[in-house]
Formats: sequence, structure tokens, C-alpha cells
Amino acid sequence: MYDYLIVGSGLFGAVCAYEFTRDGKSCLVLERREHIGGNIYTRRMHDIDVHVYGAHIFHTSRTEIWDYVRRFGRFNHYINQPVARYRNECYNLPFNMNTFTKLWPDVFTPAEAEARIAEERQGAYTEHPRNLEEQAINLVGRTIYEKLVKGYTEKQWGRPCTELPAFIIRRLPVRFIFDNNYFNDPYQGIPVDGYTAIVGQMLAGAEVRTGVDFFDDREGYRRMAKRVIYTGPLDRYFDYSLGALEYRSVRFETEVLDMPNFQGNAVINYTDAAVPYTRIIEHKHFNFGTQEKTVISREYSSAWAPGAEPYYPVNNDRNNALAEEYLKMAAALPDTVFGGRLGLYRYLDMDATVALALQTVEAERGRRA
Repeated sequence: MYDYLIVGSGLFGAVCAYEFTRDGKSCLVLERREHIGGNIYTRRMHDIDVHVYGAHIFHTSRTEIWDYVRRFGRFNHYINQPVARYRNECYNLPFNMNTFTKLWPDVFTPAEAEARIAEERQGAYTEHPRNLEEQAINLVGRTIYEKLVKGYTEKQWGRPCTELPAFIIRRLPVRFIFDNNYFNDPYQGIPVDGYTAIVGQMLAGAEVRTGVDFFDDREGYRRMAKRVIYTGPLDRYFDYSLGALEYRSVRFETEVLDMPNFQGNAVINYTDAAVPYTRIIEHKHFNFGTQEKTVISREYSSAWAPGAEPYYPVNNDRNNALAEEYLKMAAALPDTVFGGRLGLYRYLDMDATVALALQTVEAERGRRA
């Protein structure tokens, strides 16, 4: 009998395992994949840490969360500065004065950029935007929308921007300064030895079984522990009894190239709808690598189907309402706690995942007191 059965070895489950073990509680961690770490898993290839399931840059404004994750390994000072390629043109992201001065050769100052965007919005502004297209044009005008938003977003979500909710684009950074730093957070970086090493440190005190699917013997595994922390898909736990939630999945084509530098940046987004992939990641640049070879990954967004990996919840009205019903069912379960991006059906940055895991731990400590 274990004190806790933790389903999933991603960041949420790993933080819980570490904290419960510190409290003297025994933990069994089940991981369906053959490796720990969930989607932040990194694998060493040609002395390069490859982000196997897509780029992960840790960023936070919370000093206590930054200090917490650095208990488990050193972080470098990587700053996320992606580039957008539209056909034969390259632009800095997020949208800032570097972007505007290249888009419009007669724009040099913030006032001129604001005036040009205001001019582009004329006749197209929507007081109450009903979809992503209207929201994006409200924010940045039609030129930026057509070149740098529309094609990328429609590939990412698999549907026209006119059918996507407006809130998706509300967190789009727009700055009238020459600053390519994508995040506003003061703390940013990537583990020097990869995320897998970080998660390994968190799980060091727990028993971990990889290649084991909780659903192959749900009741048998459930009987092995007093409490369960579940981080898998919310709807899967209830056998899709109310219907399936929607996700977006990603397919990766990873290639080793016999050259020291392929694209000169860790992340380049391809915003032209004619290019089938959404972006190319060159992994060595996350750690300022100087290796003789390089490893790149092309990312192709796709609809999720059973058997594929779910990456992004599709948080439209239908799915949010359905998720709320599942979460009510989850709250009624004795001795089972749901967490993480899949378990809560919420898009979560890594710092938020850590914070929610620590809140779960504190709630468990309060329950045991």
C-alpha cells in the first residue's frame, strides 16, 4: 500500500511526488510512455538536448517559483526571441518596433507605427469582436494579420480564424519599443542539463514505473494507494461518458543535419498557409550550442484522435462547458485529485503548473493535519 498513486510523470506529478516524499509519504508514479517528464521530456542527441515534444521555455514573474525550480538544476539565461517567416520575408516577434519598421519602410518611430496601425484598422474595427480575425485586426490591423497571424493560426488550430474565439489572440504582445523579448517575465531560462534531469531529481524519492498504462488495470492500481493524483486526460478518466473533449495534437519531424547552424535561431514560425508546418525548432540554440552538427524539428499541427498525443485543449464554449461537467464529476470522487493541463483541461504555462501542484500539495497537507 502506497500513500499516493501518481498517474503521469510530467511536471505536475513530479512536483507532487517530490513534496509528498519530503513529507515521508510513499509514492508510486505510473507513466504510460517509456520515459519520465511528460511533454517537457528532453533527449540527448549529438550532445544536444532535444525538446522531443516541442519547445519549452520556463518563464515566470514569481520569484518563489523561479527559486523552487532551480533547486533541481541550473538554468541558463535563454530569452525567447522567435522569428516569423512569411514567404521570403523574416520579421521579429513579438510585434514590436523591429517588426513595424521592416513591414513599413516609412515607419521609424512609435508614433508613426501607432498611426499606421490605426490607419489599417479604419473601416475594419469591430467594437465587440466575435472571432479571432476581428480581434486580431482590432489589435494590429490587416497587414500584420494577413502576413503574420492568419496562416499560422489557421494551421495551428485547423480551422478558419473566423471560426475561432476572439480570446485566443488577446494575449498577443504588441509593443512600441525595439524589444524582441517575447515574454515580459523577469525570470526566463532553460535547464542546462535538460528538463529530464530536472524531473529526475523531483522523482528521485518515488517508485517510478514507465511503460505502464493506468487504464490497463485501473481498479488494481487504484487499490495500491490511499490517494490518487491523476494528470491524464480528464474525459478519458470517465470513459468519455459525456462525450470527448477536443484537443490539438502535433506531429514532429526531427532531423540531424551535418552543419553547425541551420537557421540561426531556436524558433522560426512559418506564417504562410502554403507551408505545411507551423515552425522549425533548432534545439542547440536553446543552450547556446557550438556543436558541429545540429538537430531540427518541424512541427505539424493536427486534429487529435484516440491514439495520438493530446497537446492543446480547444477551449471554446462547447468544450469548456463539457469540461466543467467532467470536473464536477471529478470533485465528487473520494480520494482522487485531478491536476495538470490534461487533468484540468486548461492551457497552463510551466510556472502555473508548478504553482498549482504546490497548491495541491498544501491542500493534501491540510487534509492530513
